[in-house]
Amino acid sequence: MSNGRTLIGSAVVPFRFVFLMWLSFVVDFLLGYDLTVFGIWPRTLMGGIGIITAPLIHANYIHLLSNTIPLLFLGVVLFYSYYRIASGVFLRCYFFTNLLVWLFARPSFHVGASGLVYGIASFLIFYGFMRRDFKSLFISVIVLFVYGSIFYGVLPVNSHVSWESHLAGAIVGAVTAYSYRKVRA
Repeated sequence: MSNGRTLIGSAVVPFRFVFLMWLSFVVDFLLGYDLTVFGIWPRTLMGGIGIITAPLIHANYIHLLSNTIPLLFLGVVLFYSYYRIASGVFLRCYFFTNLLVWLFARPSFHVGASGLVYGIASFLIFYGFMRRDFKSLFISVIVLFVYGSIFYGVLPVNSHVSWESHLAGAIVGAVTAYSYRKVRA
């Protein structure tokens, strides 16, 4: 392709990130380290480290797997469909989501990449409805059909799930879609 965009090239960032998630899990599991202490503990200095590290750390295999598949799918869709803005969207969904969790969440360790997943999904859904071009609307409808039910996760129904990360990700994704709505993607 003349713009250098390929499906394989679009998978590089999502696959590298997922590799780091799995590597962290292997270190945690095989070496017996408890990496959850590097999660986000809101409004504490040590918990601030989690703004960078928390999405790489997962509580268990099921938690890791439940973030791996959507992150790969949504990440590839993001980087393939909107390659000009994808890095900015990814970084905003990563850092601003975690910053909001650090600022506003309940006192508890918050770990996992679900805030990032919610951010990217929310961006892909809202961006299409804000842009109103065929490609973006088509992507929005597909993501909404496949992952629309994740938005139930923003409700505080399970005390062992960081619904705050889900909510923060959904908000950051929507705000990011709004801020990029007139940018050529």
